[in-house]
Amino acid sequence: MAVKVAVTGFGGRMGRALAEALSLSDKAELSAAIVRPGSSLVGADAGEVAGLGRSGLAIVDSLDKAGFDVLIDFTAPKATVENTAYCAEKNLPIVIGTTGFDSEQKNKVLAYTDQVPLCLASNFSTGVNLCFKLLETAARVMAEEADIEIVEAHHRHKVDAPSGTALSMGEVIAETLGRDLDKVAVYGREGQTGARDRDTIGFATVRGGDVVGEHSVMFLAEGERVEISHRASSRLSFARGAVRAALWMMGEEGSARAPGHYDMRDVLGLN
Repeated sequence: MAVKVAVTGFGGRMGRALAEALSLSDKAELSAAIVRPGSSLVGADAGEVAGLGRSGLAIVDSLDKAGFDVLIDFTAPKATVENTAYCAEKNLPIVIGTTGFDSEQKNKVLAYTDQVPLCLASNFSTGVNLCFKLLETAARVMAEEADIEIVEAHHRHKVDAPSGTALSMGEVIAETLGRDLDKVAVYGREGQTGARDRDTIGFATVRGGDVVGEHSVMFLAEGERVEISHRASSRLSFARGAVRAALWMMGEEGSARAPGHYDMRDVLGLN
């Protein structure tokens, strides 16, 4: 029996990519498509909105009007906090791909992990999560002799910077090296900045066009450079990863995993 998956933010780019990913799965199905109250999409056919043909599933404006086993949420921080509270109340797993949380919002979301299984990741791409693992190794081997810089590029509509993925890459490196990212991160440079501090981790952001997502981490040593990069050509890679996470959250026996905080590296067996 297919796992019933609800998708919030259905009118956005990721909502439609998730609909496509679910249509390609033989183990999961779209059971609810949810948009914000007042949206012109309420009542429209979810399949037609996603460009997949008529499905007979009407788009709704509330979780109360949705039936599902797992919720996938790629919306905005405020909405995600509310959706997580709903899932905790109903004892339903949630997969979260929202980025741009401030510390208070993130703490509110994580406070529910003692009530509900929650998979929170800045990026659900298999390749990106493999990069996280590679970054741990590169940091351990090269940290003493290399400067570390992270460059990311996204489409012109992305509202947060640096990207959640870039920040996660920085967190992986900082944790591996025993550094506090809040203290060593440098976000852009301008003017007379002085010589570079070896312990810092630099971030540079590019926004423009229709770039789906590109990330490069450079370990720059004297005489050589190691670069670990990931380039996404389609949102479908993120969507398929999120569907994979939703299935994993239900476990092998079709019942939800124990309450707790999980991420995509747990899903892939990389932790």
